[in-house]
Amino acid sequence: MHKSAAAKWGVLCCWVAVIIYAASNSIVTMLVSIGDANRINGHNVITFANLLVLGSLISLIPMLLFFGRDWKFEKLRGLSSREWVLLTLSAVLSSAVTPGLYFFALENTSVTNVVIASRIDPPIFLILAAIFLGERIDVKAMAGNLIILLGAVVILAFKDRDIGYAIGVGEVAAVAATLSFTLSTIITRTSLETVPFGVFAIFRTALGTLIYVSFQLTFSGHHHFSEMFQPILLKWIWVYAILIIIIGQLAWNFGLKHSKAGDVSLATSFSPLAAIAIAMVILNEDPGSGLIPGGVLMVFGIWVARSGRKSAVRKRESARKKSLELEKDVNFKGV
Repeated sequence: MHKSAAAKWGVLCCWVAVIIYAASNSIVTMLVSIGDANRINGHNVITFANLLVLGSLISLIPMLLFFGRDWKFEKLRGLSSREWVLLTLSAVLSSAVTPGLYFFALENTSVTNVVIASRIDPPIFLILAAIFLGERIDVKAMAGNLIILLGAVVILAFKDRDIGYAIGVGEVAAVAATLSFTLSTIITRTSLETVPFGVFAIFRTALGTLIYVSFQLTFSGHHHFSEMFQPILLKWIWVYAILIIIIGQLAWNFGLKHSKAGDVSLATSFSPLAAIAIAMVILNEDPGSGLIPGGVLMVFGIWVARSGRKSAVRKRESARKKSLELEKDVNFKGV
């Protein structure tokens, strides 16, 4: 493919991936609602837990096909005990704790509130990157992200005023999930850049899923997974798997490979607004009267943060390192 054509397709793929990931919370909430309307033996078999586990198992198939070659004995033997410990910690946080908390949040509050609560991620990430990675805080990027966070707070505040709703356990879980995700990203960037990407991706997904299943079996009983292979779940899981896992991942990876970092960053900046808009369309959620003033603040914050990034553009060494840096902007991707 010609370089300029590939670059155009790369930008398009970035936007497609961002929109898909922005829709992921709405899609899983919609699927759970479908299961609730079509109960088996009196209960819903399309639960957040079943979607997470079955979706993660499905995602391992393309991972093994594309990255299985990284699982060679000499590569595994070359990893230090410290790298294995940090790899395990990253897997627990990113593939067990984070999705578990996000899905718990979705069970207890709206998608809009989850998206808004997640906006603490960018400024927290910049602070932690300065502390643990020794990176200089970009003042404009920090100011822009704080303005975006202020816009999210305005939306939530007006929504509370309109419907008399107070911050509850769902919002707290979303904040905790965001902190878990941010910490996992910091660990990845700090200590795991020498780990083969295939080892990282497969190990993270497999171990995280195993730990999540073990936790659910210990504290919630076997009923979560006893009917995982009911026809209605197997029918609808492919909407989740094909759209979010397969198309989303392929579009994201192609976009990272063929787009400039600034183009990817611009697309990911609009992820929260896209998520709120999609929740309005798919779930008929009402973000409240604060959407317009809060949205204007968020767009202004995006502009401020972008102006800072343009003045500090650095060339990326590879698509994988770019992925690790920009993953924080996309936030949780549904699996």
